[in-house]
Amino acid sequence: MCRWLAYAGTPILLEDLLTRPSHSLVDQSFEARQLYLPGSPMTTMFRHHAWPTNGYGFGVGWYGERDFPGQYRDDRPAWSDHNLQRLAEQIRSPMFLAHVRAAAIGGTIDRVNCHPFTHGRWLFQYNGEIGGFPAVKRDLTLDVDPELYPHIEGNADTELCFFLALTYGLDSDPLGALARTAGRIERARAERGVDDPFTATICAANGQTAFAVRYSSDHSSRTLYHSVAGMRIRAAGGGHVELPDDGRILVSEPLELEYRRSHWVEVPESSSVTLHAGQEPEIADFTPLAA
Repeated sequence: MCRWLAYAGTPILLEDLLTRPSHSLVDQSFEARQLYLPGSPMTTMFRHHAWPTNGYGFGVGWYGERDFPGQYRDDRPAWSDHNLQRLAEQIRSPMFLAHVRAAAIGGTIDRVNCHPFTHGRWLFQYNGEIGGFPAVKRDLTLDVDPELYPHIEGNADTELCFFLALTYGLDSDPLGALARTAGRIERARAERGVDDPFTATICAANGQTAFAVRYSSDHSSRTLYHSVAGMRIRAAGGGHVELPDDGRILVSEPLELEYRRSHWVEVPESSSVTLHAGQEPEIADFTPLAA
């Protein structure tokens, strides 16, 4: 189970979310604590021991002075990369995405498979997998716009989802493109008789707005939360990380060891989220569409 976050608001240092909170994203790379329990009346549960680590690479993408995002990725564990810590101490951004990876069984451990992916103004990351991906990979790949296909660098299902979304109109209709991507994947699963579900909490950002989706074929999606206004996140070693009043966060897992419902709002199953700085997240129903 990968973990990711997205931020929009007055520029902050990357370290304010990546390393300083008591359960920062780098901490989650070593010890994620939250697990979805299908069939349980409780959607989430915290444990006091580690679930499998997210140590198969990491990445961060941020918006700054240029008309395209910066990007830093590696296939080493985030907790052991001192360059990541030094960069996070210096880079300040109004919007950034970050991800720590747990590769699927048989997945290739390589920098090009680490999220977030980038193309033009876009950053893209997700937590989940296309069930039965080997059976549907060829069908889905052939749907990618021929002009976009040469830009695919790795062999991960996530990157293919990104280029399908670009093919289906991510630039002009972001949420519609994500819905058409989900619809195409579901059709491929049905046509190939794949029983394993498609599960995804997706985030795509263009520098002004972040768009996220929580969806799965069997309605057992990975967790996703958004923050409330005026957040004070408990920091490692005591104290707090003070976020700007207009700052908003999307996270796979809360950034504090003690989960506080007053701070973190769970995004409902089969929903989309539109995230703007200084505004309450826009939550809407999400349904796959025919591509």
